[in-house]
Amino acid sequence: MDEILMSVEHLGKTVDDAGGKLTLLEDIDFRLAPRQSCAIVGASGSGKSTLLALLAGLDRPSQGTVRVAGVDLYALDEDARADWRARHLGFVFQSFQLMAHLSALENVMLPLELQGDPRARLRAVAMLERVGLGARLSHTPRKLSGGEQQRVALARAFVVEPALLLADEPTGSLDHATGATVMQLMLALNRERGTTLVMVTHDLSLAARCDRQLRLEAGRIVGDTAHAMPA
Repeated sequence: MDEILMSVEHLGKTVDDAGGKLTLLEDIDFRLAPRQSCAIVGASGSGKSTLLALLAGLDRPSQGTVRVAGVDLYALDEDARADWRARHLGFVFQSFQLMAHLSALENVMLPLELQGDPRARLRAVAMLERVGLGARLSHTPRKLSGGEQQRVALARAFVVEPALLLADEPTGSLDHATGATVMQLMLALNRERGTTLVMVTHDLSLAARCDRQLRLEAGRIVGDTAHAMPA
């Protein structure tokens, strides 16, 4: 891999519990290229969510490093990591995490307004039109279907043009057909925007649509399947 967007080296996480030390992740190593899509799969309790939190800089590892575009996330203090996330990271959740009192347009504008972007409205409208919701700009989340809410969430994540997009079970709250449509849209946006995508999913058929699959078992990578990357 000639160019690296994300480098994860010897990443581990250990916590204290009633029985002593509990290892959640151990010696995680992988690298991802720009524009690559990667699915993280494994049984419940295998460490998927813990790994995603570490990749986002939301939790501190017990050992190891996470570098994104050359930035060592854990060399930054908490405030600097928060600023880095706001500028370089998109996040899509299973439960959408939209602001209930805001319209679709306002939800997508929000991260741009926090950055002080004077073109926040224009960019948000264009992004919602791209995900097929140009006629739903003024609708609040409760007036949208689950699939529409997740498309708003995708628009919000991609509108800041993140270097890295993390998705936590993004189709988990949707029926199979709607989930497949959302997944197709997410992968298309990933290619268009040149974003690197890391997705946690239990759906192996959706995972198979990514360029690469990492399988976790008891906190370790036990499988690494790569497909030919798109040109």
